Amino acid sequence: MTNLAAQPGVIPYVDNHDGPRRLLTVEMRPFPSSSVPYAPIVSIDGRQFVVSWGAVTFEIPADRNVHVSAHLHTNYGSQAAATPFASIVLAPHPEQVRLTAQFTGSGGSMFPVG
Repeated sequence: MTNLAAQPGVIPYVDNHDGPRRLLTVEMRPFPSSSVPYAPIVSIDGRQFVVSWGAVTFEIPADRNVHVSAHLHTNYGSQAAATPFASIVLAPHPEQVRLTAQFTGSGGSMFPVG
């Protein structure tokens, strides 16, 4: 088993898992037409990570399902607000996967690319 998290820029998988792992890249696209500053958040199996816009790479299990979700959050103005979640369950697979997360005023979507 290789240590994928040792690669520069890869966020390690933090839950207990002794099996094979693979890389997941999530492309976070900015919320269009918004004057409110949103922070992008990606969750891997329920663990939330505040990330940057653009491509973010995670180490994930390759031998079981992995739940990936994303949303945008802001503390701008008088109260906190979040966009709807974009979510997908990745089936076990040995190869690297790339997802794109997109948000609009009516919801979010997450889908494989490449």
